[in-house]
Amino acid sequence: MQPTLSRALRCLLGSKKRAAAVVAFWVLTAGLLAGVAPTLESVEDNASANLPPAASDSMKARDLIRAELPGQDAIPAIVVVRGEGDGAGAQAEEAVGRISSALSGDARPEQVTGVISTATTPRAAAELVSEDRDTQLVIVPMTGSASDESFQGAVGEVRALAADRAGSAEVAVTGPAGIATDTVKVFSSGDKVMLLATILLVLFLLLAIYRSPLMALVPLLAVGVAMRVAETTGALLAEAGLITVSSQTASIMTVLLFGVGTDYALIITARYREALLDEPDRPRAMRVAVRRTAESVLASASTIVLAMFALLAAVSPALRGFGPYLALGVAVMALVAFTFLPALILLLGKGVFWPGGVDKAAARSRGAGVWHRVAALVARAPVRVASVVIALLVAMSAGLLGYQESFNTLSGFRTATESERGQRLVQEEFGPGESAPSTVVVRAGEDLRTTTAPADVTAALAGADDVSRVDERPRFSEDGRTAFHEVVLDHDPYSSEALDAVGPLAKTARAATEAAGVQGATVLVGGETAQTADIRSALDRDTLIIVILVLVIVTAVLVLLLRSLLAPLYLVATLILSFLATLGATTFFTLTVLGDEGLGNRVTAYIFVFLVALGVDYNIFIMSRFKQELRTSPPDQAIGAALTRTGGVVSSAGLILAATFAVLMTQPIRELFQFGFAMAFGILLDTFVIRPLLVPALVRLLGDHALWPTRPAALREPSVPVRPAGRAVPDAAPAPAPGRLLRAFTWIAVTEACTWAGLLIGMYFKYVPETTELGVRIFGALHGAAFVVYVLLTLLVALRLKWRLGRTTLLALLAAVPPFATVAFEIWARRTGRLPGPDAVGAAPDSPDTV
Repeated sequence: MQPTLSRALRCLLGSKKRAAAVVAFWVLTAGLLAGVAPTLESVEDNASANLPPAASDSMKARDLIRAELPGQDAIPAIVVVRGEGDGAGAQAEEAVGRISSALSGDARPEQVTGVISTATTPRAAAELVSEDRDTQLVIVPMTGSASDESFQGAVGEVRALAADRAGSAEVAVTGPAGIATDTVKVFSSGDKVMLLATILLVLFLLLAIYRSPLMALVPLLAVGVAMRVAETTGALLAEAGLITVSSQTASIMTVLLFGVGTDYALIITARYREALLDEPDRPRAMRVAVRRTAESVLASASTIVLAMFALLAAVSPALRGFGPYLALGVAVMALVAFTFLPALILLLGKGVFWPGGVDKAAARSRGAGVWHRVAALVARAPVRVASVVIALLVAMSAGLLGYQESFNTLSGFRTATESERGQRLVQEEFGPGESAPSTVVVRAGEDLRTTTAPADVTAALAGADDVSRVDERPRFSEDGRTAFHEVVLDHDPYSSEALDAVGPLAKTARAATEAAGVQGATVLVGGETAQTADIRSALDRDTLIIVILVLVIVTAVLVLLLRSLLAPLYLVATLILSFLATLGATTFFTLTVLGDEGLGNRVTAYIFVFLVALGVDYNIFIMSRFKQELRTSPPDQAIGAALTRTGGVVSSAGLILAATFAVLMTQPIRELFQFGFAMAFGILLDTFVIRPLLVPALVRLLGDHALWPTRPAALREPSVPVRPAGRAVPDAAPAPAPGRLLRAFTWIAVTEACTWAGLLIGMYFKYVPETTELGVRIFGALHGAAFVVYVLLTLLVALRLKWRLGRTTLLALLAAVPPFATVAFEIWARRTGRLPGPDAVGAAPDSPDTV
């Protein structure tokens, strides 16, 4: 590969003329794509990202409702009207009359298909008027897609008409139409601010790092080119229906490219300055720099791209549609970093280092004094350093005890919206469930109107737990084979209690249908609550699959890069500890300190994918440099040199990457705020704790075995002496027993780790579906973290004792962990009721049709 890479680099960076051609190619490509591609906003799909999988029961119910009840595919806007003062009831009634008249007249938006209010449908007064008669609802069905500008404009017209006709009554427009419109508005309001803040922040940090205006602008220009190419290519692919892009994905793409792009720029330019110490010819020095960073940057980009593609294994649209566009962006950014960035630096010549000059820039590549002190600390007390860091990470993970998720979109807005105000009015005056009723759909092979099933189902649902009211008269399809029962729960439609009630509703309806003599009926639950429950189920399944895939991908990349079986294990273990610590700190800060009702339902999966994929970058950079240093130095000196040489550049890269993600905290959306905080915190944790302290300490303790089965002697160049001159060569001796014990212990640890992973997965599938409590998942996560810590500590103790541990002792210690944890888990699950007792083992499972 090296000869091929060298020829390619000579072709692209052999002279200033060739560099100019490379820069011109990228500029022309960006310009041509911008001329033929649609705008990214015009192809964004924000609707499907908030839906459950197409095969879920709630989506089947939605399709049945649309097919069997014409006109039910409309998106309702709910106008809430509340009177003021002594004559509040009369005031609200008059306002509803005026609003209904306006929305039924010729001046109404064309998307409005009808009006349901006490003025147009008096028989619906029981559902539309509050108990004190001070508040009334006006239901306004609207056609179109919530993501279209015309639909959002129509909602704005409805709001304007309602406000104009309300008089002195309080009015607010909410419901699915109002919520969708406000969501788009909240997202779009922060995009420009976020982009400007990102550019200014990155520019400030680059100026502080490089102390050169031109060198600070080069990474920004590279990111700008990559972003333009990625956005236009993504828009073309989205227009062709090959990928989906949402507003949230576009926002994350912005900060991701700025962070990753500047990271790659810092790595390449640092090696360029280092190469200038020995090579005065700038084109040749740049080729050396790109060649020496190619392996690590390629591994970094490949990890991120593959991790993004792992999201294609998800069934939930929110995760599945997230990956391809971001993978495209990172791939383009890597190509730009390898070609456009070095070519532009060569074109700028010596001026790129103004005002300090080439010599000062090259001298800074030797490493700052602080990193020499950090390396000395790790070399002096590796056991103490590793123990303190691991204890700190475990302490941060304790924040997971307060972990809970939120599926309420409105509570996630960090700015006031009309739909949130209207939702609050509905809950105060009508009850929490009235804002989003559920629909229980019963479909049979016979005309249900000729049976007692509809009445029996209505009565059974009215008496069910968590139900506030049920419409007395269900609606039927034209052939009478499908009945639709509207059910209002007595919980917030997006609360965990409401989501948990969806399954029992289906069981109740099915039991009543069978008791009425109707066999083989299909029972489904539709509506916002049912769809959210299916989203939750899909995300739980997807998160587990994605965690496994991403860990496999990261491990495989590290194995290929480092040619080691042991190193990927302890490096991945540090990533898992970092994730648990970050998630625990984020949970504590956002829920306990800020008072959020829960983490956004997709935030945990996002944090894991991005933190592991990006966090491994810094491990890649230091370990690949360690591997290079082993060619000329023994392991203890090699890790010190790797830490010293990469300390400044990796810390700068991590600081910039964390800062770019922190910009997401300026967004008025809970999910982006929490994701931005978690990523900034986790990256800083990786950059300043795990990468400079924990990883070097583990490598120092493992010594010659750090890259097992590869040995340092196999990496040393032939010309490098492996012992001091003049020292006598001792007689050859057989390999010491500790080497064999190390190999045995390593394989035992690998086997135990795989066994433990299998047990956790098995326990997840066996126990978690029996409950909606998060305790089981938290318990499993903490035990997984405890096992990782156990293995690391055992390694440290064994190394401290120079591997003077009996083989039987090691086997006993390791073999005792999984059985003990499994028994403890089962006892805990039985005592808390999450696992049925022995007398329930033979009970029949639930019907497969249960929602």
